[in-house]
Amino acid sequence: METATPFLKTIEWEMMNKKKFFPLSMLSSFSVRCALFPLTVIKTQLQVQFKNDVYKGMIDCACKIYKSEGVRGLYRGFWVSSFQIISGVFYISTYEGVRHLLTQRGSGDRVKAILAGGAASLVGQTIIVPFDVISQHIMVLGMNAHGQKINPLGINTAAKKSELAIKIAREIYKIDGLPGFYRGYAASLLAYVPNSALWWGFYHFYQDELIKILPSNVSHLFIQCIAGSFGGFTTTIITNPLDIIRARLQVQRLDSFVRAGLELWSEEQFHMFFKGLSARLVQSAAFSFSIILGYETIKRISVNEQYKHMVKW
Repeated sequence: METATPFLKTIEWEMMNKKKFFPLSMLSSFSVRCALFPLTVIKTQLQVQFKNDVYKGMIDCACKIYKSEGVRGLYRGFWVSSFQIISGVFYISTYEGVRHLLTQRGSGDRVKAILAGGAASLVGQTIIVPFDVISQHIMVLGMNAHGQKINPLGINTAAKKSELAIKIAREIYKIDGLPGFYRGYAASLLAYVPNSALWWGFYHFYQDELIKILPSNVSHLFIQCIAGSFGGFTTTIITNPLDIIRARLQVQRLDSFVRAGLELWSEEQFHMFFKGLSARLVQSAAFSFSIILGYETIKRISVNEQYKHMVKW
């Protein structure tokens, strides 16, 4: 009887060639963000509208944006938002580094995933929030709400698209100084740190459970991609209201997390738990599947020679 060859469920940080991993990881991250960015624009516009003033749902939103602005409308703020690639390098380095430290302390896989995921998001958000603030202003600029156009900074909407980011950055600095670029930072941490921690925790949980129930000849990479989608789906349902409050704080220039939450409750009541949820679920499932596909593939390509025989595709 043949003994099954053991395989690595998780390729750890010290097992990889970093010179291969980092450039391939950045290329993969950029490609995924480029493909899925329209979902971010749709999600943001759905979150900041008053009730269903402008859009009835995700498909209606996509159709109306495309009809009025074409494909370019679905990529509003893309180049500013693409700076997330830089924060992504710090995010994944922090995640893998914290996992490595916790491994040395003997922590379990799920504990490592949750703590490392939270720490990675803390570092990533500190870098990316200023770019998020600018890109979200671009995404919703000129959008209708309460019969008026959303334009909290008084930007000339007739300005060239290439100049909008600079004009928005100048206005934010003029009104609020440097702290203006971190408007909603605390809300971002409250939304994304638990989101990241839970996502990595659910990812490893679903991966372990799927390995138990699926035949051994099923692709391990496929299992990881499905686990990532399930993790994204579950986490999105839990954290959706926090993400709406974060978006509103940054775009509508509200004073506090509490005020944003109260206004959202006043407008939406229990619907606040589902506002923009369909777009977030689609975005999260697609993003999680794609990111894991790229991330775990690159880890396999970057693994050091002595571990290659233990890698299962």
